[in-house]
Amino acid sequence: MRTLGGYIKPYIPRILLQLLVKITGTVVELLLPGILSIILDVHAPAGDWHGVWLMGGAMALCAVIAWLGNCTANRMSTNISREITRKYRRDLFRKISTLSAEQQDAVTDASLISRLTSDTYNVHNMIDRMQRLGVRAPILLLGGIVVSLTLEPVLTLVLLSTLPLLAVIIGVSSSKGVPLFTRVTEAQDGMVRKIQENMTGTRVIRALSRSQHERDAFGEVNNHLAHTQRTADLTMAVVSPLTNLVLNVGLAAVVLVGAYRVAEGVALPGTIVAFLSYFTIILNALLMVSRLFVMYTKGAASARRIEAVLLMPEDLTQTDAPAQDEKAHIAFKDVTFSYNKTTPNVQGLTFSVSHGQTLGIIGPTGSGKSTLLSLLMRQYDPDAGEILLDGRPLASLTKDELHSRLGVVFQNDFLMADTIRENIRFGREVNEENMLGAIESAQAGFIHQKEGGLEFPLNVKGRNLSGGQQQRVLISRALAGDPRILLLDDCSSALDFRTDRELRHALKARHGQATTIIVAQRVSAVMAADQILVMDSGRIVGAGTHDQLILTCPIYRNLCQLQLGGDAA
Repeated sequence: MRTLGGYIKPYIPRILLQLLVKITGTVVELLLPGILSIILDVHAPAGDWHGVWLMGGAMALCAVIAWLGNCTANRMSTNISREITRKYRRDLFRKISTLSAEQQDAVTDASLISRLTSDTYNVHNMIDRMQRLGVRAPILLLGGIVVSLTLEPVLTLVLLSTLPLLAVIIGVSSSKGVPLFTRVTEAQDGMVRKIQENMTGTRVIRALSRSQHERDAFGEVNNHLAHTQRTADLTMAVVSPLTNLVLNVGLAAVVLVGAYRVAEGVALPGTIVAFLSYFTIILNALLMVSRLFVMYTKGAASARRIEAVLLMPEDLTQTDAPAQDEKAHIAFKDVTFSYNKTTPNVQGLTFSVSHGQTLGIIGPTGSGKSTLLSLLMRQYDPDAGEILLDGRPLASLTKDELHSRLGVVFQNDFLMADTIRENIRFGREVNEENMLGAIESAQAGFIHQKEGGLEFPLNVKGRNLSGGQQQRVLISRALAGDPRILLLDDCSSALDFRTDRELRHALKARHGQATTIIVAQRVSAVMAADQILVMDSGRIVGAGTHDQLILTCPIYRNLCQLQLGGDAA
């Protein structure tokens, strides 16, 4: 991945052309006060009206050329900055989609959203304003000083005496601005995170009457952001008033000295008028520079945050580990993993699943069931041990090789605001026959009863479907790709027992060639599996068939008695 400079480099020829147009318009604009001084000091006192009209026409022509040049250059800078930001944002989104789960956990979803939206907007503004003001302001500033030196060197020295102080003001504020605006963007991350939590849990918040508590919590986050923003803005806001103060003092000094020189007869009134016009140009140029530094400060802080993501190394790299003599389809060999790298979340996982077998995994909440599936999907790499797929270490497979074999329904999955067809297709090449077969296997026949059938539009997160209907659409999505390995993470919790039983029978009958791993809380969802793992506190505490575990595993036997009642066997 490239830094921001790498994205700008291909556009350098267009930027140079834009700069040439901008320079032309700005230089022509600098001629206006000089022409005015000629009219006032040469043609008007002599009564040369032909010369006045001629110079006036030249001023009008220069004004039109300056206007056209600046408008054209501004349109070019807008197009260039838009294209750079589009590619910048596209690559950032692409990078985010390839981050490992561990990297995503470290950056946080809220921060990634903030970097993809507000930070790219700040970078866009910086690139655009640098092309506009970054050229116009220095030319007006330096050009105004050079021209004013030719008109009135003494008055120009009065003006130049203010520049060192202005440089100190802008330099100090800019050095403080970048870290301040970095803290502002971090506070924005916290607000986005809080909004995400409230939008996701709004129904629970209302049901538990915690609305006021959440409003207070949001108020704290909002106040922190406002305070951080206020500190940054006040620091940068000092630039313009101080700049105006210094320049206005300089302007007063110029007027006093100019009046004295006119009274002494060493300067002409037209020259003083022209000089004051140039002084105004220089004043506006300095104000542009101060605004430019504020914009650059925000953009630089945002660019660093974006580049921190773009330059993240790929931590789940492919290795050249050789295949092993392992006949099982899936094999875990003494696998240990910890999210925080201190206390293991799963430890010593050893088991194997043959082709076409169904493995059930059951255990209390937090026992490591979903973590086991995350390791199998290689969202994380184990800290110790190894995972084999058809005898090949998981790390030796490319992402496409691994993911093309998997059909997954997560515990907390999502549906897009699109048609049911597109939610099942999910960007893959799935023919109509496979799609209809997947719907039938998932017991999702209700789809055909919806208005438009597969073309029925879903709301955000599928909110216009019941919980059970959502799960069956998600199962249809997983089955539509005809996967070799089917991972079902507690995906039938919202189904009634009859539908759950019919789903399991359909999976066995129509997708029996696929190796299936079912994570569930219900004993009924796994009791027919070829092999069942019972997990507790990150370890496998029981393994075998339903009948074997009834006799050998107290935890499983207790679950059966609680859920099935009577004689668990």
